[in-house]
Amino acid sequence: MPTRTGIPSRSTKGGLDRQMTEKADSVLNKDEPFLRPIDEPSDPAVKQAFQNMKQYFGKVMTPARVFNSRMPPEFLEFYTEISVLDQKLELPKETVMLIRQQVARINVCLFCIDSNRAATIWASMNQAKFDALDQYQTSPLFSEGERVALDYVSTLTREKKADPAIFAKLLKHYSERQVCEIVYLVASEHLYNINNIGLNIHSDLLCNIAQKSGAGNGKW
Repeated sequence: MPTRTGIPSRSTKGGLDRQMTEKADSVLNKDEPFLRPIDEPSDPAVKQAFQNMKQYFGKVMTPARVFNSRMPPEFLEFYTEISVLDQKLELPKETVMLIRQQVARINVCLFCIDSNRAATIWASMNQAKFDALDQYQTSPLFSEGERVALDYVSTLTREKKADPAIFAKLLKHYSERQVCEIVYLVASEHLYNINNIGLNIHSDLLCNIAQKSGAGNGKW
């Protein structure tokens, strides 16, 4: 019981601590998102986006149901804009996806690992190359430029700092604009990754959808 001052007594406070701990454990022990997905958002613009997503992909993605359903529609527009900006990059599309996938794998964002790979399937990219990402430094599937780019983004993602020696090698293979694009890819992939990790959002099994629908269908 609270005391007359409104401050819980020592014994009651212990009970409250236990209740809070049990509530936290019940959330943290789940494999599902920490927040309940919302399938009927109140905002008309977000609701329309949900309908478009379901028509296009066959489902509404979990990040939209958990995060965007609770946020102003401008946040969903911002997420969409990142995909639009990717189309303006000079880097080869395969290089773009190799970088995004490497960052997602290091950060262990299960949703992004799955969704990035699905995008490569839909785009008819070389799946053997993505299978070999663990061996990119030695696999003959990768060019020297790709190895340097993956070295750079791996170090930046793991250590949150750039290695000057690797950066110097990067400039031998890429223009200054392309170097800026590589940094942008790491930064924007972190936005996706941390949002999903922070809300315990896991894979949506989009690779299964991509494999069933076939490569080259223009999605993403």
